Amino acid sequence: KTGKILTEFLQFYEDQYGVALFNSMRHEIEGTGLPQAQLLWRKVPLDERIVFSGNLFQYQEDSKKWRNRFSLVPHNYGLVLYDNKVAYERQVPPRAIINSAGYKILTSVDQYLELIGNSLPGTTAKSGSAPILKCPTQFPLILWHPYARHYYFCMMTEAEQDKWQAVLQDCIRHCNNGIPEDSKVEGPAFTDAIRMYRQSKELYGTWEMLCGNEVQILSNLVMEELGPELKAELGPRLKGKPQERQRQWIQISDAVYRIVYEQAKARFEEVLSKVQQVQPAMQAVIRTDMDQIITSKEHLASKIRAFILPKAEVCVRNHVQPYIPSILEALMVPTSQGFTEVRDVFFKEVTDMNLNVINEGGIDKLGEYMEKLSRLAYHPLKMQSCYEKMESLRLDGLQQRFDVSSTSVFKQRAQIHMREQMDNAVYTFETLLHQELGKGPTKEELCKSIQRVLERVLKKYDYDSSSVRKRFFREALLQISIPFLLKKLAPTCKSELPRFQELIFEDFARFILVENTYEEVVLQTVMKDILQAVKEAAVQRKHNLYRDSMVMHNSDPNLHLLAEGAPIDWGEEYSNSGGGGSPSPSTPEAATLSEKRRRAKQVVSVVQDEEAGLPFEASPESPPPASPDSVTEIQGLLAQGLRPESPPPAGPLLNGAPAGESPQPKAAPEASSPPASPLQHLLPGKAVDLGPPKPSDQETGEQVSSPSSHPALHTTTEDSAGVQTEF
Repeated sequence: KTGKILTEFLQFYEDQYGVALFNSMRHEIEGTGLPQAQLLWRKVPLDERIVFSGNLFQYQEDSKKWRNRFSLVPHNYGLVLYDNKVAYERQVPPRAIINSAGYKILTSVDQYLELIGNSLPGTTAKSGSAPILKCPTQFPLILWHPYARHYYFCMMTEAEQDKWQAVLQDCIRHCNNGIPEDSKVEGPAFTDAIRMYRQSKELYGTWEMLCGNEVQILSNLVMEELGPELKAELGPRLKGKPQERQRQWIQISDAVYRIVYEQAKARFEEVLSKVQQVQPAMQAVIRTDMDQIITSKEHLASKIRAFILPKAEVCVRNHVQPYIPSILEALMVPTSQGFTEVRDVFFKEVTDMNLNVINEGGIDKLGEYMEKLSRLAYHPLKMQSCYEKMESLRLDGLQQRFDVSSTSVFKQRAQIHMREQMDNAVYTFETLLHQELGKGPTKEELCKSIQRVLERVLKKYDYDSSSVRKRFFREALLQISIPFLLKKLAPTCKSELPRFQELIFEDFARFILVENTYEEVVLQTVMKDILQAVKEAAVQRKHNLYRDSMVMHNSDPNLHLLAEGAPIDWGEEYSNSGGGGSPSPSTPEAATLSEKRRRAKQVVSVVQDEEAGLPFEASPESPPPASPDSVTEIQGLLAQGLRPESPPPAGPLLNGAPAGESPQPKAAPEASSPPASPLQHLLPGKAVDLGPPKPSDQETGEQVSSPSSHPALHTTTEDSAGVQTEF
């Protein structure tokens, strides 16, 4: 069954590869006309970091006991489980490595039992009987997957449950986004092939299991068809009590998924190698015949347009156009709230840092704080308030009409945009501040420079966040409406498409496909309405969107030249201790280990004491730091902080604080309201035709080895046997 499905899909992939290659080369020549981004982006990603570490309880299915585990989330977001912290420090191979692509987090055992009962009909346990899983605390976290094995964790406190949920959700978000966005040929070819294959099976609309890297997505594609057949075949033959049959089915499904994964991996790599070998010859043809290919494609499109346009326009007018405003409104409210929260968090973190730098002694502490700030976008707890705004996204009524299986694809896409914009804002702030520091400012000048740079970056963020959101809204509206239109038009149009094949020259058949051209024509029929709806929303200024005519000019023409230099190492340049205040080791061996540990910087510092009796010692949560309400108030406070009578600091502000230690600004006001950060006004300007390329920071979690800076993870570098690896 797997072989049959893969053979059929991979033919779609080979067909789409030529189209994607042509589109990529044409794009390089013609450009896109997108407005130039005002914020910089990191060309060298922050790979040497540990996102999170700490202890939790894990349920061992073989022994049916709960065990305390030391858990680590490295920069690739693959969750690594060790017996304890000592095992990690001694470089003992981990117990397990979990790639969380396609998983969902459940915080209730009852919710899990309901899903298990629905997954295998006839196995719902009777009331009063022992369930498949018992949790020793009231704070479980369960990783559930429709095909792969499940993972069971629990915590001692609700606060730790919330932290781990944010961290694991971040792992899922990054692992789901497993196809690199800088892949301009293989990525689009693969996703288009998935869509074409599913449409050939009459499956339109969004697909919730388009998660992970190519091999994981292929495995999900196979299991979508194979799973129900296996269930029908094997379900009635399972023996034992309902709970035992549930457990057996989970194990069978996981075993089959692993087999499918290995087969899909081998077949996909074989076909990928094949198309990459012929790519140079295809590129030569495209370069030579680009104009003729474009002319041929436009001729084909005109013939298809003449055939379908009357039907498509009626369909758009009756079934899509009336619903575009309500879909857009449903998308805009939570998305704009999330981007506003990103702005507020960035504003608050920089302001708190400024207050602490002033009170901590100026530039000597700046390096330590800037190291923390540089990893703000990867701090799952600080970013959680931004991400959770998207959880309110609902398409009630519209979801069924347009065959949208789940809104999760839109939520995660918006959350990834939020993380990218936060990192761009932070990196731009770093670059501009680093330039100011070259002037050798005094303590007073440093305070003013930080505030001045912050205001400049916020203006750039406002502009870029508007551009990103408008693009996201357009893409989401297309993603919702195009499959619906294709499904509506299929009965009357699809059977007529083969007759257009004769219009394509044989030499160009690898670069022009009738089905793709047909979809482009359908897209054009609805694109005008979508662009108009987004434009009207921007004119209303309801969600702080800039109008299309508003672009920035004279905006730091030399800024992008600053980003061409080497990455800034704040710890080396501006911190006396060089790495967070660790004492210097006395031996060369200790120095080497210390250097490696120091370089693998941790974003969230929650490593627990191994001597403690519980995985998480409950500690009273400190109140959140108070935040000023306006830039004017901030400036007043900062001026106040420069006076000699300012109180001495109690301790440094750490962006990644230990559990239970909430960082406090040293001169924070009494007010507890969040900083006011509306998009104050539209900025005049001039557009540039082509924006910079988007950053590539895709961390799939498939390989769990970290750079040489972190030896403990090198034991698993070569292991890619499955979605997770057991040791």
